[in-house]
Amino acid sequence: MDPLTIFGLQLIFSLIVWGLIAKWVVTPWLATQSRHQALFWLTLPHVSRHVGMVFLVPGIVMQGLPDSFAIPTAYGDLISAVLALLALGALRTGRTGALVLVWIFNIVGTVDLVLALSHADAVPLIGAAWYIPTFWVPLLLVTHVMIFVRLIKKESSVKANNVSRVAVSGSGIQGI
Repeated sequence: MDPLTIFGLQLIFSLIVWGLIAKWVVTPWLATQSRHQALFWLTLPHVSRHVGMVFLVPGIVMQGLPDSFAIPTAYGDLISAVLALLALGALRTGRTGALVLVWIFNIVGTVDLVLALSHADAVPLIGAAWYIPTFWVPLLLVTHVMIFVRLIKKESSVKANNVSRVAVSGSGIQGI
């Protein structure tokens, strides 16, 4: 089997697995959380996207990895990680504008992943970083979709009151 076929199978399988975990485990649990709490947990995995900088490290990736893939992917991941961290801080403290930061992070992060995945020509050259797009990116894509759903969905007044109470108390988001 050629590397591109293996890559595609692994990517699709990981999307299915992460999607099922999201549907069976994460979504029911998040339904018990306020919007801010749910967004906090869904954004959390994205702060580790700095790992994508590995696409700029010779020896990890093969020589000849196109700059047109490596540079925007590495820096797009770093920017996404920083935006996710800012969004987490705003969600944690209940700051005004937290949802705006989550929207910005989620749009930038999604576009970054879609653009990176459009570079199928780079697949044979990603070397030891193979696990990032075949295992980690599907998780990030699933959480991006879940974040969009949470941002668009109306929140019940009970959960909204929970967020207000938590933010006013100064203790941040409960359970964190």
